[in-house]
Amino acid sequence: MTEKASDGPWATGPAAGGPSGTGAPGGTGAPGSGAGAPGSGAGARWRPDWRDVVKRLLGVVAVIVAVWLVYLFLSAFLPRWWAQVIGNAVDGSFAAGAWWGLVVGAVFTIVPLLLVTQAALPNRSWPVRGGFVVAAALFAVPNLLTLGIVLGTSSAAHAGERILDVDGPAFRGGSAWGAVLGALVAIVVVTMSALYRRRGRHLRELRAQQEGRQQR
Repeated sequence: MTEKASDGPWATGPAAGGPSGTGAPGGTGAPGSGAGAPGSGAGARWRPDWRDVVKRLLGVVAVIVAVWLVYLFLSAFLPRWWAQVIGNAVDGSFAAGAWWGLVVGAVFTIVPLLLVTQAALPNRSWPVRGGFVVAAALFAVPNLLTLGIVLGTSSAAHAGERILDVDGPAFRGGSAWGAVLGALVAIVVVTMSALYRRRGRHLRELRAQQEGRQQR
């Protein structure tokens, strides 16, 4: 009896591939496993969101313009205002101008320097350091305002100079001397506190060594 051609060992029918054949759904030619699958290969490139980029740029420009406008307003307002405050306090007196200059220059130099020194100490967290720096900047504002009147070239700075010439004589000179004295006092205080902390550490080390010897 002659065998059917489909039953021979070289049969090529649909059943020859079987579940494990390369053309079956579970074979190596399954969808998504090739090199041209979506999302794979060099075809996927990053594309910037230009709307987001433009929004960010506009935000930065708006902040810069706002800061510039605030600076222009303050530079036109603060020198006159500060000169009027000092003029009202001094009231044209040479002695009062020198005294207030010494006090303002010394106090508002010592305090910012001490606060900056506290911010520079070790074992300080960054929020604490930032708080000390902000406080130092705020306490330095009076001397910065006086310096702005002296070194400024704007019309407001010149107006402040004229006000101080009439109503606040000797204030600028007294403020300069007060700033120098305040800086010297701050240096002495910082040096003494550093030596005191160093001595405290040395004493603690000696005490720890003595305790270690006694335990032996």
